[in-house]
Amino acid sequence: MEPRQKENLHATATKAEDAEEQTTQTAHAPSDPRSSCDLVSQLPEPSTGPHRVPDLRDVQGPGRCPDDAAGSRGVDPTPASGSAFLSTGGDVDATRALVFPGQGAQSVGMGKELCEQYPQAKELYDHADEILGFGLSRICFEGPEEELQQTRNTQPAIAVTSLAFLRVALDLNPELANVRPAFVAGHSLGEYSALVAAGTLDFTDAMVLLRRRAELMQAAGQTNPGTMAAVLGLDIADCEAICREAGSEVCTVNAPGQIVIGGSRESVVRTMDYASARGAKKVIPVKVSGAFHSSLMQPAADGLVQPVATVPMRPPGVLVIANCSGTPMVDENEIRHELVDQVTRPVQWAGTVEYLIESGVSTYLEFGPGRVLSGIIKRMHRKSKCISVNSADSVELDLS
Repeated sequence: MEPRQKENLHATATKAEDAEEQTTQTAHAPSDPRSSCDLVSQLPEPSTGPHRVPDLRDVQGPGRCPDDAAGSRGVDPTPASGSAFLSTGGDVDATRALVFPGQGAQSVGMGKELCEQYPQAKELYDHADEILGFGLSRICFEGPEEELQQTRNTQPAIAVTSLAFLRVALDLNPELANVRPAFVAGHSLGEYSALVAAGTLDFTDAMVLLRRRAELMQAAGQTNPGTMAAVLGLDIADCEAICREAGSEVCTVNAPGQIVIGGSRESVVRTMDYASARGAKKVIPVKVSGAFHSSLMQPAADGLVQPVATVPMRPPGVLVIANCSGTPMVDENEIRHELVDQVTRPVQWAGTVEYLIESGVSTYLEFGPGRVLSGIIKRMHRKSKCISVNSADSVELDLS
C-alpha cells in the first residue's frame, strides 16, 4: 500500500496476524492460472476506462520533439543518463527475483550504518540530496519521525535506501552482479526502485518523479479526504462485494485473506462494519493521509501524466512486473501507463507473487528497510528462500 502516516497498512495488518511477518504493501491475486513458459505472450491488453490516459507517446514535453512523438513507437533510443544497476548482459538465473518495498517500511535511522561503512552508499544519498535540493539523508538517518512519515519525504527516502542496499550488495557479491535475476518487482513506489535497478529509469529521474508523485498524492488526500482499513480473513470476492455495498474500493491485496480497502471516511467505516458482520478475522483502521490506490487519487494521476510521459526511458534489462496486472511490462508505453495507472488502481502484490512462483522463482532478495515483502512471499510460498538486505550486516550474501 502506499503513503501512510506514522502507522502503515502492512505493519498494522501484520501485527494482527504475525509479529514477525510485517505487512506494508498491496496486491491483487488474479484467479486464472498463468503458465511460466512464455511470459510475453500472456501479457494482458492495455486496460481501458473512464480515466485511461491517452497514448503517452503522443505527449510532448522537455526532451521530446513532435517528430519523436509521432514517429517511432519503440523505446527512445537515447539512453538515460547514468548507469544501470544490474548487468544488462551475461547469464540469467531463472529462479531469482529482486523485490523492493513500498511506503510503510520506513524507519528513522534506515541506511545510516550502511553509509558509515560503505562510501558508495553515502554517495547515492548525497546525490539524492543534491537532486531534491534538501537533506533527505538527514531525514532518513535522524528524523524526526514526523518528518520522515510525510508522504512527500517517505517515497524518495525508501527508494534511495533500497537502491543504496542494492548498490553495495552488487559491489560486494560478484554472483549477484554478474548473473541477472529473471525478474524485478516493487510494491507501489517500489516499482520505481525496480525500474531503476532494471536500467529503465535513471536514478536522477526516478528521484524527481517520486518526489512529484508523493507531493501530488499528499495534495490529493487533502482535496479528496479519505482513509483506509486492513481486512483480514476475507477473500477478494467478498471484499469487492462489501466495497460495492459500502461505497469504498479495494486498494491493495497483499496476500490471500489480507486486503486493504479505502475511500471516504464514511464509506470505510461502513465497510469495516460490513466486513466484521461478514466474518472477517480482523478489521483494522489504518492511519493514513488519504485513500491511496483508489479513485480519490485521480488528481494525482492526472498530475503525473506530463512528467511520466516525457521522462527518458530505456528498455528494461530485466523483466519488470507491473503492480496493476501482476505480469511483465515489455515496452515503454506500457511502463508509462503503469506509472500513472498504479496511483488509482489496486496494487496486485499477491498476483505478482503468484506469477513469480508459477514462473519458477524460488529465491527472492528484498532490498530496502524492513522485511515486509519477504514476510508476504514466505507466507504464500513456504518453500521459497527469502533474503532481506536491510542492514549493513546483511549486504554480504550467501546465494548458494
